Amino acid sequence: MVVKVGSSSLTTAAGGLDADRVDALVDALAKVRARPDAPEVVLVSSGAIAAGLAPLGLDKRPKDLARQQAAASVGQGLLVARYTASFARYGLRVGQVLLTAEDASRRAHYRNAYRTLDQLLAMGAMPIVNENDTVATAEIKFGDNDRLAALVAHLVRADLLVLLSDVDGLYDGDPSRPGTSRIERVSGPHDLDGIEIGSAGKAGVGTGGMVTKVEAARIATGAGIPVVLTAASQAADALAGRPTGTLFLRTGSRGSDRMLWLAHASSPRGALHLDAGAVAAVVSGGASLLPAGVVKVDGDFTAGDPVDLLAENGHIVARGLVNFDARELPRLLGRSTHDLAQEFGAAYEREVVHRDDLVVLRG
Repeated sequence: MVVKVGSSSLTTAAGGLDADRVDALVDALAKVRARPDAPEVVLVSSGAIAAGLAPLGLDKRPKDLARQQAAASVGQGLLVARYTASFARYGLRVGQVLLTAEDASRRAHYRNAYRTLDQLLAMGAMPIVNENDTVATAEIKFGDNDRLAALVAHLVRADLLVLLSDVDGLYDGDPSRPGTSRIERVSGPHDLDGIEIGSAGKAGVGTGGMVTKVEAARIATGAGIPVVLTAASQAADALAGRPTGTLFLRTGSRGSDRMLWLAHASSPRGALHLDAGAVAAVVSGGASLLPAGVVKVDGDFTAGDPVDLLAENGHIVARGLVNFDARELPRLLGRSTHDLAQEFGAAYEREVVHRDDLVVLRG
């Protein structure tokens, strides 16, 4: 199983690690490891930036990237040291794994990350995964550790993702208001119709909130991994399989790592605007995108980059790896591959985006 814990569940309101909270989480994880049928566990832990605030004299999370990276640099060492000491009470070793979105987007990096996590588990160590905030830029950030946890769960082929927060589940409104109630089970997107997710609970000092947790649940359940969302204080119940929080049932089956990355971890470098026929062919017909169906090109990208495919109303309907540079495409638009091959050569008798390099995002 993959367990993700947020910053607000590990730190004080003023910044800095709360040793008692860390120890309580470790106690629950150690009990899982001690079971006769113990599953392998990967911990995705936020808290590096928050842990670095107080030592650097910062009274709140900075907005600029450079100071966030500085806080992460100080806090990551403190965070792992605290985990190391706490797990040592049970004779358990930990291993730090820092990832950026680029590690999920480049196949060699992705395979290396898998091998590292797999080997740590095989050697009995507890992998502690975090985004590498000390070097990640806006272009290569996951954005929140909830999405990172969903991708890690897919990477290690987890049977369960547990999201621990300062809220004990998903509510049908702001949990601080009278009359709202916790949603115990979500079997699909239809169960969330009419619910304002943004007001259904929010984490404290972290970058995430209920929106990112529901999105992470959507990613994981769509890949065949059920999700439990609950409060960190109820971690022991969640990890023991007792009813708690909100259970998101799986809605799909495991797909390829590559397609999951393309849909949820890639950063599009541009966009292709499609006519109605091309949208239907790509979304409903399972076809590749041909030059004849593209009416406009946005962005500065090179062949092999991910790009969004847009319908006539501007909505994103798919994402794919483009086979041409942005500067090449304008002269190809609206033309058949046969005509292009005759004028420019056989190399141009190919798709703009091949079906095998394309994932539909919206029907």
